[in-house]
Amino acid sequence: MRHVFAGGAVTAVLAAVALSTGAAASQTHAGGADALPVPRPAVSDFQQMTASTTPPTQAQCASVGRRCFSPQGVQSAYDVGPLYQAGFDGRGQTIAIVDSYGSDTMAHDLHVYDRAFNLPAMCGEEGVTCASGMPTFSELHLQGSPATKAPPSQSKGTGQEDKAAWALEVALDVETAHAVAPGANILLVTTPTAETLGVQGFPQMMSAEQYVVDHHLASVISQSFASAEEAFGSSQSLQQLRHAFISAQQNGVSVLGASGDGGTANSYKQPVSNPQPIPFPSVEWPASDPLVTGVGGTYLCTDPQAQTDQPRTYLAGPPAQCAHGQAEVGWTGSGGGFSHVFDKPSWQGTLPAGSTPITSGRGVPDVALQASSRTGALVYLSLPPDGSSGLKCGSAPCSTGWYDIGGTSLATPQWAGLVAIADQINGGGLGLLNPALYKIGADPAKYASDFFDVTTGNNTASATVPGYPATTGWDPVTGLGTPDAAKLLPDLVAAVNAG
Repeated sequence: MRHVFAGGAVTAVLAAVALSTGAAASQTHAGGADALPVPRPAVSDFQQMTASTTPPTQAQCASVGRRCFSPQGVQSAYDVGPLYQAGFDGRGQTIAIVDSYGSDTMAHDLHVYDRAFNLPAMCGEEGVTCASGMPTFSELHLQGSPATKAPPSQSKGTGQEDKAAWALEVALDVETAHAVAPGANILLVTTPTAETLGVQGFPQMMSAEQYVVDHHLASVISQSFASAEEAFGSSQSLQQLRHAFISAQQNGVSVLGASGDGGTANSYKQPVSNPQPIPFPSVEWPASDPLVTGVGGTYLCTDPQAQTDQPRTYLAGPPAQCAHGQAEVGWTGSGGGFSHVFDKPSWQGTLPAGSTPITSGRGVPDVALQASSRTGALVYLSLPPDGSSGLKCGSAPCSTGWYDIGGTSLATPQWAGLVAIADQINGGGLGLLNPALYKIGADPAKYASDFFDVTTGNNTASATVPGYPATTGWDPVTGLGTPDAAKLLPDLVAAVNAG
């Protein structure tokens, strides 16, 4: 399908794509048709900070118990500056971000975001003249692109297709990926529904990713959506969806997945009302898949206003979790634990000293990054007057403006930006990252140099479902930890190529 150039934006539109959904629809269990769960955007606890096009001040954020990170503050916290100085910013690589629906205003919102934080413009932003060497923002719409607006008042839909949350997710994914890898291209891949009913939702998303891999459109795929393994009804129905990950591994494409925002507490397949909680610790897919790098989350207790070239500096609260002298603390909502579908892979056989043991099930997550909204990132989003399908800020509809947002869906696109930089260092896609990440973790000197080991906090998010503590080395809250990018990324490239 050719790219259509219109108004400076590059949009790849596929009006009709034959998505393979029959296999998932045909699965059965004792209760009848094996309907798949709803892919939920892993964005949590957002708060609108201002309706202005000017970002809020830290004083405004502190007044509601938050610190709001600028892109430069994140770059400082994870030591990305030396890579930029060496010419590594993701240029020549493409990050594919997969979301339901998309956002009608993304090209405009990206432009507001880039201007506010003095980030490089992208070809495809609203009002930007494309030039040679400029990174490109483009969109790939599979099976159409419904408007992100409220349904008719007489609608009899289930209410599960939350376009509003997805519009917020899209802004978060695109803007923060660009903030970490300002030279990389971004391809926003959208599907027209999140509803499943056995034939849509997850199958559409996986077929969209298959298209990206088959047509060599990206070197890294970011997935900020998830559902509990138990919500799939049967492990066979989940296994039917893995085809894109298998192809990605074969084609040198890295796939990342948010580990979830409920700690160890999740729900079975969501009915229209009264979703039933899973009464034991569980993990979410696709982050639990061994062919995916699962990304957990932290409270980031560093200076949110630091400049890129400033060293990582601890800064006392707010929030309260940042009052104890630790630069990062395991986030309560960070999804993690042990898979009930996938066995422990061989590359999790050797862990850093002091790690939480991984016995039989695949341990989740593999790595982490900032995720708590209390130490979240600023994102700009335009919304229509009705709040775009009912997005609420308190009791009133939200409005256009700046939001402070968290969730492992914040950690995941930023990690995708880091992978794009590593791909640039490598001269192409690195493919499955996990064996190399754990190889670095098994080397005491490299692990101490390349990772910030997060050793405090826990992911007990429910009074009835036990969580896990963050420990030395690997743990089911933050995985191996968070990256010192300037040291980890070159070592990651070397470890992948060493086999």
